[in-house]
Amino acid sequence: MPYKKDSKLVRKNLNWRQNIVYIAFIVVFLFFSVTLFDAGFLSKVNILNVFRQTAIIAVMGVGMTFVISTGEIDLSVGSITALSSLTTALSLEAGYGIILSSIIGVGTGLLIGLANGLLTTTVGIPSFIVTLGMMQVVRGAAMWITNTAPVPIMNESYNFWFGSGNIGSIPVLLFWMILIGIAGDLVYRKTTFGRYTLATGGNEEAARYTGINTNRIKLLTFTLSGALAGLAGMLYAGRMQSGRFSFGEGDELNVIAAVILGGTSLFGGKGTIIGTIFGALIMGIINNGLILAGLEVSQQMMVSGLIIILAVAFGSKKEKE
Repeated sequence: MPYKKDSKLVRKNLNWRQNIVYIAFIVVFLFFSVTLFDAGFLSKVNILNVFRQTAIIAVMGVGMTFVISTGEIDLSVGSITALSSLTTALSLEAGYGIILSSIIGVGTGLLIGLANGLLTTTVGIPSFIVTLGMMQVVRGAAMWITNTAPVPIMNESYNFWFGSGNIGSIPVLLFWMILIGIAGDLVYRKTTFGRYTLATGGNEEAARYTGINTNRIKLLTFTLSGALAGLAGMLYAGRMQSGRFSFGEGDELNVIAAVILGGTSLFGGKGTIIGTIFGALIMGIINNGLILAGLEVSQQMMVSGLIIILAVAFGSKKEKE
């Protein structure tokens, strides 16, 4: 009997921890709903703005979930968005059309992700160092190719479907977040690649003994992360109707925070795509709430930094228990 009671307590504790991101989402939403009701937090316009602000982080978060699930990290995603936005804008300016320009935009991120993966798995450089260096290289390239000048996008169809448009009253960006979220979740939970990703992060040596090519899995996750960061750059470009070298500055930290808040282990082997989406929404709600509360940019940065620290600390604590 005592054993059964202990088992029930353990199951309840596990369920609580597994659902913490959803509990946190409700608590944060209710808190700002009450405290900022008069500031218009619950207005339709503001709620849709939260989705617009969150969607791009969520798209990058899907790719980051795969990378972190293998026990690696990708700090270059923010810089990739900037370069991809510029390569897309320059392609449209050259008259290549939406389809080819989109391929070039996503391809830019894909190739950078592939380079990150090769340097990590083939050369053996830790992913933290590789992607930290790549973050600087790619940001520098984004500044160099246009001499820091923005590249306007005059193609109205592109701007509509990749960020600025609304279908009815719903932002197109929300549909992108849902599409990538569902596709990522299906791949993560239902495919061999998803299972191998978790196995690689859970115990890489054991995964190798079972015949999994863990280096290949890591290479694919970095490539996927780069491609989705490239798509995020295209969404930035469509929303702002231009390509800019400054897009994505600091986004890598918000993306990592969203992934960890969502329940993905920083040490690999466990994760959830839906949790990442909700983690991104929590970050978006908090940032939006701080703006409505009248906090200065410096104060918003301080709060965001504390959230990142707490998210990582909570994730580490769960692993130790």
